[in-house]
Amino acid sequence: MASEKKFIETSLEEIKIKDFLQKDLEKAGISDIVIQKTPVTTRILLIVKKPGLIVGKKGAGIQQTIDTLKKKFKIENPQIEVTEVENPTLDAKLAAEKIARQVEVKGKIKPILNFALKEIMGGGAIGAEIRVAGKVVGKGAKAKTLVVREGHLKKSGEELKKVRVGRAEANMAAGIIGVKVSIIPPKTKFLDEEIKIIEGEGNVNNTQKPVEGNEQGSASIQA
Repeated sequence: MASEKKFIETSLEEIKIKDFLQKDLEKAGISDIVIQKTPVTTRILLIVKKPGLIVGKKGAGIQQTIDTLKKKFKIENPQIEVTEVENPTLDAKLAAEKIARQVEVKGKIKPILNFALKEIMGGGAIGAEIRVAGKVVGKGAKAKTLVVREGHLKKSGEELKKVRVGRAEANMAAGIIGVKVSIIPPKTKFLDEEIKIIEGEGNVNNTQKPVEGNEQGSASIQA
């Protein structure tokens, strides 16, 4: 029980740290936060769109964040590493955050979703789906869900692990609107495609004449 309680406390503490960093460093475009604790330090990896906003001049930004974590969460010897997102257009989390902020400012949801989907597919995605849920029309309206999708998507099974998913929330006068973005990145290979390739190779081999073994155990093709 003691170990379970410790695990729960640690998990809750990590959630609090991630929530704080997500809000405090929002302008940098946070894609993911990875926390790894060791006996001597707490390593925090920040995967962001704009690393410069976190690092600051001569590392002053990172040092300020480290000092805040020490004071606010009593973390001893925190170490922060900042990595830039390789392709922000195909990052599901960043895409969801961008859509949520645009919905808050503009309010016209359908054009925003269509433009975002076009941008994601233009970035080379194999498939994408954007789903928003809540009172998308305005005050007094019933909650509903709007979905736009394009390309090849996976909905179930082990292949779901290859789908990148990001979520965000838009705070509107009528209530919170949830945004979910699912992206299948370029060059993703699925099992059914690999099976087709193997079957195709098998058909080529089936055109050969049957092979029999001779007495020495080697193979020869009958004429």
